[in-house]
Amino acid sequence: MSRGPALGAPALSDPLSRERHRILNAVQDRLEDVAQTAVAVMRTEIPSYALQDERFFDDVRDQVLTHYRMQLAALAGDRDMAPEDLVFSRSAAMRRARAGFALEDWISAFRVGRQVLWDVLLDCAGTSAEAQQAALSLVTPLMRYVDFASTHAAQAYVEYQQHVVADADRERRDLLDQLLAGAAPTRGALFAAAQAYGIGPHSPMMAVVAVCVGDTRTGDLTSAEHGYATSASIGVAGPWAGRTLVVVRHGEVVAVPVVRTGMDAEDICAHFEAVQRRLAREGTMLSMGISTVAEGAGELPRAYEEARAALDLVPSGGGVAALPRLSPFDYLALRADDLARQLVDPRVRALLEEDRRRGDTLAATVRAFAEADLNLRLAADRLRIHHNTAHYRLRRIEERTGRNPRRIADLLELLVALAIRDGAGEGGHHQ
Repeated sequence: MSRGPALGAPALSDPLSRERHRILNAVQDRLEDVAQTAVAVMRTEIPSYALQDERFFDDVRDQVLTHYRMQLAALAGDRDMAPEDLVFSRSAAMRRARAGFALEDWISAFRVGRQVLWDVLLDCAGTSAEAQQAALSLVTPLMRYVDFASTHAAQAYVEYQQHVVADADRERRDLLDQLLAGAAPTRGALFAAAQAYGIGPHSPMMAVVAVCVGDTRTGDLTSAEHGYATSASIGVAGPWAGRTLVVVRHGEVVAVPVVRTGMDAEDICAHFEAVQRRLAREGTMLSMGISTVAEGAGELPRAYEEARAALDLVPSGGGVAALPRLSPFDYLALRADDLARQLVDPRVRALLEEDRRRGDTLAATVRAFAEADLNLRLAADRLRIHHNTAHYRLRRIEERTGRNPRRIADLLELLVALAIRDGAGEGGHHQ
């Protein structure tokens, strides 16, 4: 069985040994008052403690007294320390963790208790050289006790928090699984969890699916680190109040944001785009797909499949594909396969590739012409070029491709070819 640190008296001369025992006995006689002083200081210096009631402080006082008695006995050489001696402290640490106290508050309480005890030890020692030397012999074993006891308390905190995190993860996964089955919980713990995220049977929601495609910090995509970092970043509230359900599962991060009052789908898209960009700056590159709005839990399975399908629209280097930002035309063009690309007239394909290398002036003219409802003068104004320049560009397109942009069918074919070209580009960033 592992043992604790040796805290008994070192090899001291008889006079120093007697002085040491005298000091410890003097402190023992004042121990109740010393514990009361320590509790009062904790109440003053630790904000979270100051808010508690007398029942709490009775518990704290019992803990302080038990620690002090154990320290004095060990310092006097009456007993050795072992981990099982601190079962009472681990239990108290669990109670504090369960009550929501931060670990630093618990460690601060140890610091206060140590300082108060040391002040009393010095006071009981007196001012003689021999007494001061005897008091100094207590410094190292006193610090060893505090280190030993605080380490065990920290372990108890970590164990509790691990259980809490595991339980919370399990609850979130169970909630997501039920939602992806098309039903919102109506009772029990999952119902309470759904309410905490603002999720009800008829709440408008969206599905977001993210996967890591690059990590400049570790280069290890098999690590779960990027998933939990993404989960934490997504879970932070955006421009709206409220939490977002986020779950790491099957190599992907799934979020279910609720479209709350005063919001629309674009607000959701903008928030997740900002998350993706922030993580990219920090070294984690994500591909992220965002669904359209699901009107209630019954439509969420469809939204989840949409989000996963949207991932296919993101280039290999990462980015965001948000379906609410795409028209049906954009979506069909981005989903074009190799056969659709082969169906583009080679003359059109050659011209568009050449135009891309030269700055995309012809492509910009085609798009501006379509957006201006075939009003060439308006398109020229928007492009900030002369009307004759715009006219020359359209004539050049017709000469090179055999397609007249002034004809609806030909213009539509040019726009489709452009969308397919851009959708196939590895450097694209589809949103």
